[in-house]
Amino acid sequence: MLWPRKERVSMKIRIVSEDPAQLEVGWLVVGMFEDQPDPPSWLSETPGADTIRRLIASRDLSGGLGEASALHAMLGPSSGSMLVVGLGPSDRFGMGEAFDSGVLVGKRLGGRSRESVGLVVPEVGARAPELASAMLQGVLVGTSGPGLAKSEPARFPFQELRVCVPPGSSSELGQIEQTLGRAEILGRAINLARELVNLPPGRKTPSLLADRIRTEAGLADLTVTIWDQDRIRRERFGGLLGVSAGSDEPPAFVILDWLGAADPQAPALALVGKGITFDSGGLSLKPSASMEDMKADMSGAAIVTAAMTAIARLELPVNVRAFLPLAENMTGGRAMKLGDVLTMRNGKTVEVMNTDAEGRLILADALSYAAEQAPSRIIDLATLTGSCMVALGPKVAGLFSNDETTAQAVQSAAEAVGERLWPLPMDVDFRESLKSPVADLKNVGSKWGGASIAGKFLEEFVAGRPWAHLDIAGPAWADSDSSTRDAGGTGCFVRTLVRLAEEGVTP
Repeated sequence: MLWPRKERVSMKIRIVSEDPAQLEVGWLVVGMFEDQPDPPSWLSETPGADTIRRLIASRDLSGGLGEASALHAMLGPSSGSMLVVGLGPSDRFGMGEAFDSGVLVGKRLGGRSRESVGLVVPEVGARAPELASAMLQGVLVGTSGPGLAKSEPARFPFQELRVCVPPGSSSELGQIEQTLGRAEILGRAINLARELVNLPPGRKTPSLLADRIRTEAGLADLTVTIWDQDRIRRERFGGLLGVSAGSDEPPAFVILDWLGAADPQAPALALVGKGITFDSGGLSLKPSASMEDMKADMSGAAIVTAAMTAIARLELPVNVRAFLPLAENMTGGRAMKLGDVLTMRNGKTVEVMNTDAEGRLILADALSYAAEQAPSRIIDLATLTGSCMVALGPKVAGLFSNDETTAQAVQSAAEAVGERLWPLPMDVDFRESLKSPVADLKNVGSKWGGASIAGKFLEEFVAGRPWAHLDIAGPAWADSDSSTRDAGGTGCFVRTLVRLAEEGVTP
């Protein structure tokens, strides 16, 4: 049975240019920087100005990122309440900080139904439009909680959100209006990725997830093709078949197409997302504690799906194709065994020496097929290795590439939207430990440099095409709740992929 599609509750969003102190809303959200000695200028003549100054002086309002303080009747006896949100140091307030601040607002005020909320755009000059867009994306994410299976909702979208540009900043009004629609599309795409990741594994088997992707893609006017197990077998996807052999649930392979360029035959940007809907480790069985979040092992596929819906809804003039291999990695009687040899789509053979290194096997087929389509570039996203988390921690993705221009394009897109990644080496010596006496490759190598070895394995299947691999094992999932993040799927790098498409990666 397919989990019911989550109802999309619409939040009415509009932009206004007026004195924020006169804005008639239930809550007014005001950002303050850590190095800001006085409240914003428009607050200076209000009854609460002196109170706010005293709180700043006593450091009860520090302006630290992630801090929020509720103040009441600050604008007058009949006014609504004010939420003062810390923005951190002004010289370090970028897209990532703006997004996180928006999430904080959504989480703090979304715990109950709110009729109207006003969000005052920070006084940041020419950066106001893009930072307001990032904050709005964050608000949309913050008001959408992870509680898909709760009998009562724990988070509510605001009935109306007014994005307020203070008088004197009217030159930015038109630009902010232009970014507002884009921000709403991106926020909802991030929430789609989170929702797919947070679905229980029994509700998103490969076939069910493929059906859900078909529905979402159809709503965004994407072209969808889904291969069943027979077609996958005919197409010689030995890795996908091998990984899924231990499950009663058959695999699926999903192709999404957006041909928005003037020439639909022009080379497309290829996006590949790992889609292991549950990873037990196979016969190389994971400990129970390590399986608890393995419903998230399809984060790459969820993120790519969400990014594709945003690209289509934005009607970007580019060609982009997505390739999503979907499978369960289980321990049934037909499960692949250590020492088995699989033949991949491109004809290379792989000796399986660890069934818990399964993601690279299904990606090998998908990358091979994507490379055959002569794309301009290939970008893959996968929750691939714990080694990457050991190296970079839980909030930074590892970047691996065979092409400096492609790596720089991905890094530039991530920096532009405030998402964090770090280049890791993929030198030729990492290939040495993948040598097998009986096949072209092993699927694992030395215990040292595991993330780089995994990247080197994937490189064998891109046919020399410009390619970048993002190991998102850390940032795709949050173990715990915080002021700017919900526990569960994060929807990371949806913004990066959309920015990459917007920057015209495809010719």
